[in-house]
Amino acid sequence: MLPKLREHFEKIGYQTLTPIQEAVWQPLTQGESVVGLAPTGSGKTIAFTLPLLSKIMPGEGTQLLILSPSQELAMQTTEVVREWAQLLQLTVTAITGGANVKRQIEKLKTNPEIIIGTPGRVLNLVNERKLKLHLIQSLVIDEADELLTDETLKDIKDIEFQTSNDVQLALFSATTTATLENLDELFGQSIKTIDVRAIDTTQGHVLHGNMQLANKQKVKMLQNFSHIKDFKALVFVNQTDTLNFLNSSLRHAHVPAAALGGKQRGLDRAKALRMFRKGEIQFLLTTDVAARGLDIPDLPAVINFELPSEKLVYTHRVGRTGRMGKDGLVINFGNEHDFRNLKKHLGTAYQLEKVFFANNKIVNTPVKTTATTITNKNTQRGAHTDHAAHTNLEQKAKISENNSKKQVATVDAKTAQPLTRKQKIANQKKARKRKGNVKNKGMRRSKDKV
Repeated sequence: MLPKLREHFEKIGYQTLTPIQEAVWQPLTQGESVVGLAPTGSGKTIAFTLPLLSKIMPGEGTQLLILSPSQELAMQTTEVVREWAQLLQLTVTAITGGANVKRQIEKLKTNPEIIIGTPGRVLNLVNERKLKLHLIQSLVIDEADELLTDETLKDIKDIEFQTSNDVQLALFSATTTATLENLDELFGQSIKTIDVRAIDTTQGHVLHGNMQLANKQKVKMLQNFSHIKDFKALVFVNQTDTLNFLNSSLRHAHVPAAALGGKQRGLDRAKALRMFRKGEIQFLLTTDVAARGLDIPDLPAVINFELPSEKLVYTHRVGRTGRMGKDGLVINFGNEHDFRNLKKHLGTAYQLEKVFFANNKIVNTPVKTTATTITNKNTQRGAHTDHAAHTNLEQKAKISENNSKKQVATVDAKTAQPLTRKQKIANQKKARKRKGNVKNKGMRRSKDKV
């Protein structure tokens, strides 16, 4: 590691490289093409940033291109890379969809050494001859399992075709796909696979809980969660329509929330993400594409408002919490049928258990007096005292006693045997007759007074 990079590495509190950072360091610095597989939150951005920056020469044109699946992830990566690049007098420019293209073109005229962008916008500028890639030494494909799909695979191939024949490829992902296992044929060069998922221990303990709810109860439950002190969560939905409905419903209920959707303006999306990171809102509502790869420090929870239908999607969703050794919580909303399907998709990869909301807490057992609290004790608001809990138990006992008396009333006092159907009908008729007699008697008395 270059001295300036090492000094900053230690200054910001890093002590050692994570498994993926250590495993890819030498191959990347030596110009090898690699695909790095590591869990979410294991430091993959730093894993490709530091070794590749050490190869770049200032003032020699654009030498490093990093592709990201979304505007949010591209901007997040830009912030990380720029922090290290400025130590070496290197400039970084972001080229993403949703931003002002004219300003981006003006920035490209300064010949930045590093460009970070989304495939669609990068390819558009390449086709318009505003961006030239012949000097690119290294091409990084982040979140490769998503980018190398039918939707963007062609764009990636077209971009790679514009680079030199000996360009170094660096692909990173938390999960593998059939495409990632066939990279040599896809790009026509030897690509080394480095998989540290089995030995990586950077992820903290994450509890995966199923909370059984009907669809109409889901919004109300989020309102309940909003009363837990210091609780915030990334909330996933499957469809944009659901995203808009949920955002509107929570706003109407005065719950601090914002939406992060693909059809929003770039500025609105950036604002929503910034407010969530600063703690100004409790819930960031999002779809899978918009939130892919986002790093939100110390995120307490992820909520699947709608359950995913693929293990791959579930893995990337829940990877937003429990990062870099911190504990996390995943709450899945649904009914028994939903959870059976989820279990089929996930197999034995995750241990799912039931969770409940009781006494303004999220617990993993329905028994109030013995439930183990999942949320942190010092982040609770309005918890009941032991006396209140004891009072509730006494009230339940009285209700149970009254119900028992009602059941005893349906038994014949002389024979201590349950009444037959005919006896019950006869008793009901007698009761109605007595009630009618009392009513008529009252009416006659009223007339006498008049």
